This record gives sequence, structure tokens and C-alpha cells, in this order.
Amino acid sequence: MEETQRLWKNKEGILQCFIMVFIWKAVSGQIRYSIPEELQKGSFVGNVAKDLGMDGKDLSEHGFRIVSRIGTRQYFTLNVITGHLQTSERINREEICGKAEECMLNLQVIIESKLEIYGVEVKIIDINDNAPQFPSGKQKLKISESSMLGSQFPLPEGQDPDLGINSIQSYHLMGSSHFSLDVQTRETGARNVKLVLEKSLDREEQPVHDLILTATDGGDPVRSGTTQIQVIVLDANDNVPVFSQPSYKVKVKENIPKGSTVATLRATDVDEGINGEIKYSFKKITEEDSKMFLLNSTTGIIMLAGNLDYEESSLYDFEVNAEDGGGLSDWAQVVVEVMDLNDNAPELAINFLINTIPENSPVGTVIALLNVQDRDSGVNGEVICSIPSELPFQLKKSVNHFYSLVTYDNLDRERVANYNIIITAADNGTPSLSTTALISLQILDRNDNAPVFTESSYMSYFLENNPRGASIFSLTANDPDWEENSRITYSIIEGNKKSILSTHLSINSETGIIYALNSFDYEEFREIQFLVKAQDGGSPPLSSNVSVTLLILDQNDNFPQILYPSAPTDGSTGVELAPRSSEPGYLVTKVVAVDADSGQNAWLSYQLLKATEPGLFTIGLHTGEIRTARFFLDKDTLKQNLVVLVKDNGQPPLSASVTVTVVLADSIPESLSDISSISVPADPQSDLTFYLVVAVAFVSCLFFTFLLVMMALRLRRWRNSQLCDSGSMNFTGVPVSQFVGIDGVRAFLRSYCHEVSLTSGSRKSQILFPIGNCTNTLTPQQACDKPDPLLITGDSAIIVEESARSQVGM
Repeated sequence: MEETQRLWKNKEGILQCFIMVFIWKAVSGQIRYSIPEELQKGSFVGNVAKDLGMDGKDLSEHGFRIVSRIGTRQYFTLNVITGHLQTSERINREEICGKAEECMLNLQVIIESKLEIYGVEVKIIDINDNAPQFPSGKQKLKISESSMLGSQFPLPEGQDPDLGINSIQSYHLMGSSHFSLDVQTRETGARNVKLVLEKSLDREEQPVHDLILTATDGGDPVRSGTTQIQVIVLDANDNVPVFSQPSYKVKVKENIPKGSTVATLRATDVDEGINGEIKYSFKKITEEDSKMFLLNSTTGIIMLAGNLDYEESSLYDFEVNAEDGGGLSDWAQVVVEVMDLNDNAPELAINFLINTIPENSPVGTVIALLNVQDRDSGVNGEVICSIPSELPFQLKKSVNHFYSLVTYDNLDRERVANYNIIITAADNGTPSLSTTALISLQILDRNDNAPVFTESSYMSYFLENNPRGASIFSLTANDPDWEENSRITYSIIEGNKKSILSTHLSINSETGIIYALNSFDYEEFREIQFLVKAQDGGSPPLSSNVSVTLLILDQNDNFPQILYPSAPTDGSTGVELAPRSSEPGYLVTKVVAVDADSGQNAWLSYQLLKATEPGLFTIGLHTGEIRTARFFLDKDTLKQNLVVLVKDNGQPPLSASVTVTVVLADSIPESLSDISSISVPADPQSDLTFYLVVAVAFVSCLFFTFLLVMMALRLRRWRNSQLCDSGSMNFTGVPVSQFVGIDGVRAFLRSYCHEVSLTSGSRKSQILFPIGNCTNTLTPQQACDKPDPLLITGDSAIIVEESARSQVGM
């Protein structure tokens, strides 16, 4: 019945501890809960969602999860539907924290949608779930019957893994009135129990005393454990073994190898024989400690049997007993303190990571969440995370051992497209240990660069008469963006010559090559100006324009055109007059020609290809002036035919020719008679030449008669008028040279307001006589009005118009 009530009280206490869960938030964002140990799996710990101020609905969409410490067991789960933190298994505080006064389990809650992290601490409250225990079996203690009253003998201590009030609080001894207990508390909190001799022992009266030692804790309900102690009374042994010191405290490094000597204990006994032989043995040692150390029973040397690890246990406390052959013994306390070494490298875990990020991401964008732990303690467990300083990222320390990797500068994919971020976690130990992690981050492109042409403007040249569809120019633009954002299309923006651009030019939208749709003529236009637009394929697209000037180069594609003497292209002859008295260098006439080309293609040169009398005439290479090269001789032919070649300077050169007929005469009548004798080479297959010769002779006679009449009338009027002294025309006083050569004939005809022009062709010839109204009171230049033509053609049609009959008396 009493046992049933005790169990009921125990369950009631656990239930109360489960209900009384304490929750609070720290200033740093830390959430803390406290729960009793030994709760059932799935027990409620706390409402994390509510404590974080989150709606309990759709928590899974926020990436709501927990992260526990690296390398530790997961004791809790997070219900993403309710937001409750629950136990995932039974929690034994003694198994997790051992003798630590405070048992805390740390975990972190991550909200991935907000990239926020919160620390959660769960304090495990000890309950009285362990009863005190003694070493198994009966404990034997040998005491000499000659022991003094008050002598103390160590007793095995009970072990209770619970803490505080739930641990052992008192000891009770039953079974004999000869002994009592002396319980003392050491600095470590452990209770040292000794058996005190209250009455003298008499081996002969009672050789053995059976005692029961009970250890009781202070929990609710109270738990206790017992052990049997058998005291064997020995015959008198005068001297008790004595240790050299009552307590041995040693410090060892956690990395000492197995078999190393930890401590050497020494006890002495002045007795001789078997009473002076000392044997060493462990006393008051836990089962775990007994596996870690070995004790040489003869030498008292304690050696290491296992591997020390400061992170598992930093202190070992046990007792060693020295007993002589007579049963007397002494004990000493041994405290082994393990010194921490930097033998654990930091542990680095990536709890959240993105591998791609747009280049226009704002500063402070979270890339990864990192959890860093180091199992060492003190400075050996202090960890610092770092990344290369030249990267546009930084590490920000979050709660507990968490870091966030964020951007702190603007990213530019065109400058760096990929980053390999090496994160180094190094502790402060000596020597320092470190761990690295590599994060590969790809920068996604945004259309933030417009196409750029290689030059600010373009100018190019090409020859006219180009083939249709020929490539005449090419340009390119570059865009440092990626893929569609860097895919460039080209187009022509029409300028001030839209018709030319639309009908003459075309551009390949992909390559930027400009083609000529038609053949260009330099004589039509010489320059084309327009804009080319380069546009990328981004969204929205970006573009840039560049000015292009195409200059058309001239080709020698035009023949020289002879303006004077005007002659059809079928080989007609121009007629000029030259007096026989001309001196060398006399200007007979000038061949005038032009070329529609430009530059050196229009540079003309004149050559005398053929002459009736070679060496009689010369022609200026660049002026086209035909001059006499020597005095005329009687043997020189009256009619001189000169074939003049006009050639340009192109490659290959083009040329044209004209035949100039020069008639040699000293007077007007002679000139006219000479003119009448001029004939044009006839076509053997036509009689037209014959009729032309007859017509010319007839016209010459008519013209000679007309001139005689006109001169007679003018001479009579001059004699009768004194007002015309300055303008009179004395035919006999005119020098003969005035009537010969092209200059003489023109001067003569101007004096009488006549202009003679003789042209000849292969099939036609005509003579034009413009006759003007003249007065003897005007200068020669003012004496003529608009001329009236007198035209005589090869068809012998004669039309004579006289505009001043009254003045000439006709």
C-alpha cells in the first residue's frame, strides 16, 4: 500500500512538471522553454509559431523548420501544421548532461521565406527518476580489534545521477551499536561517508558485524538504496598504512596515449612481514571511471586505459585504498583534471543556400545561412568565420552559432559571372584549426547594357558601278550581356535621302553587312548618310545608333565630250581659216572638251593624231590650242585636215576624236574660193557629196557677189557722212591678216555684222549667215542687233532674210 501511494505521488509530480512549462523571449530574439525529463514521445514543448507572432496556417509554405546542433541527436520536432514544438523521443537528462547543474538543449528555427533565424533553448528539468545505488555485492571491511575508539573507516558511497534535492541527501546505518556514521560534504558536492568506531571490538566475542547502509535522496517521492557491509574483526595490527598525501590532484592533457602514467600513489606501513605489505585498490569509483584507469595493486601506479576527451568528461574523482596484510588500510582521494586541447576543428554546416542570384539584387540579399560549431571549450571553441575581402559579400553573425552570407555591394554579371566563395571557419586555439566550405554562386543576367558600336561613327568608300547585291560595308556592335540580352539586330534608320535608302541599300539584320540593291552612279550622287540602329533582344530592349557615311568613288566610265568644234559623233569636220602669212605660234583655233567624271578621270589631254602636213601645226597638251609650228609654204596644201584626239587620265583611259579642217587663205575672196573648194570625204556608196560640192560653190559665188555689193554701198555712204569717220569701214585699209585665220575672219565678220560658220558632216553640210542691223555710228560690238540667219543646206534651200534693207539701200 505504501509503495502504491509513492508511485501515485511520483506520477502526479511528473504531471505537474509537464503542465508548468515556462516560456519567455530574450532580448536577442532567443526563445526559451523548460520541460521535465522523461516526457513521452510527442509531448508538447511550446507553441513556436505563436511565440514568433506567426499565423499557424500555411506554415509549411514559409519554409518553417528547425535545425539542431551539428552532430547531436534530434530530440524535438516541429509540427508545421500547428506550429507546436514536440519531443521526438524520451529525454533522459542524466544521459545528455550527466552531472551538469544546468541542462540546456539548443536548436534553431528558420523561416526561409523571411530568411530569419531564431534560437530556441529548452531547459531539461531534473526529476527524481533515479534511486541511490551502491556497488553490487556485499562490502567487506576489516578492522583490527585494537582499533582506537573514534577511528574512522571509509565506506562505499551511493551513486545517484540526479541533481540537487533529487540526489543523495542522507545516510543511515543499521545492524550494530559499535559503529556510527560520519558524513561530510566535499568541495565537489559529493558526500564522504565514514564508519566511526563507537565501542571497542572484541574479535573473540564477535568476529563479524553485519551492517546495512542506506542512502536516501530528497526527491518527491523519496528514493533510497541500500548495501550490506560486513565488518571482519582482525587481530591487533599495530601500524596502519599511511598515504604520502591525503589527496592527489593531477592534470593531464586529453591527447595522452593509452598506457600513459596518470599518477603514482604511495603509502607506507612500518610494520614488518605481512602486516607491512600494502595492496592498492580502487574505492568509490564509478563503472565508467574504472574502465578509463588501471591501478597497479603493488606499485600504486595509475595508468590510462581509455581515451580521454575533454568534451565528454573534464574531471575524474575517485578514491584509492591502501591495505596491509593485517587488514589495516588507509585511503586517499584522486582527482584527475583533463586539460582541453584544440583537437576538434570547427564544424560548418550550410542550412540554407541559393546558387543563383540576379545581378540587380539589392544589397543585403541573403545567399546562405551557416551553422558553425566547435566541440572544444574556452578559446579553443571560439570560432570566427571569414570570406575573402575582395568579394562583394559579407558574413553577418546571427543568434548563437549562426552566420548569414549576404551581398554588400552591387553585382555586375558582365564583370564577374560566377563566384566561388570559400568560407573559412577557424577557432582561436593554438595552433588554430579551421574548416572550409565552398559555395558556387552564378550571377543571372539582366538587360542593363545597350549595344555599343566599335566606333563612334563610320566612313567608308566604294566604287561606282558596283554590282547589284554586292557587300559595300560592314559594321558590328557588342553587347556584354548574355544570351537574348546580347543578341543584336541591325536596321537602317532613313535620313534625308529616304528614296535612296529604301531602294538602294539593305542591311543584314544579324551580321550588320550593308548591301547595295542597285548600281550607284558617281555623277548622280556622291555621298550617302544614314543611321544604323543596333537593338538587343532583352525585355525591354535597349538600342544605340551610329552615323554611317558612304562616299562613292568615281570610275572612268564617261568618254570625253568635245564642245568645240561642235561635231556629231559620226566624224564631222570643223572648218577654220588661217592666213598664209601667219607666224609660228599663231593661234588657229582651240578644241574644247569636257568629261563628266571627276578627279584624274576628268583630266584631259589633247594629241594631234593625224595631219595633212605633219609638223605644220601643234596642239597644247592640256589647253587644246592649235597653233602654227612654222611659216606656211607655197607647197603646203590649201586644206589641212587635223585629227585631234582628246583622252582622259582614267584607268583604262577613254578618248574621243574630232577632225578640224584649216583653210589657208590671204584674202577674203581667196578664202571664199578656197572654201568653195572644200569638200567632205564622200561616201562611195552615195552621190550626196557631189551635190554638196555644187551647193558650196554656188553659195560661195552668191556670197562673194553679195559682199561686193555691200562693200560698195557702205563705201559710198561713208564718203557722204562725216559722222561715221570713226566707224567707217575702208575695205582697202584693212590688213590682209584681218581676213585670214579664225581671228581675222571673226574680226572681219564683226565689222560687217556677219558671222560665218562652216560645219560639215558625212551626209549634210550647212552654212549659217546671221545678218544684223548695223549703223556706222556705233562701235563694232554695238552695231549688231539680233542676227537674222541665212541658211544654205545641202538640199540647196536658200532662205535670206534682210533686216536692214533700208540702211544698205536694197
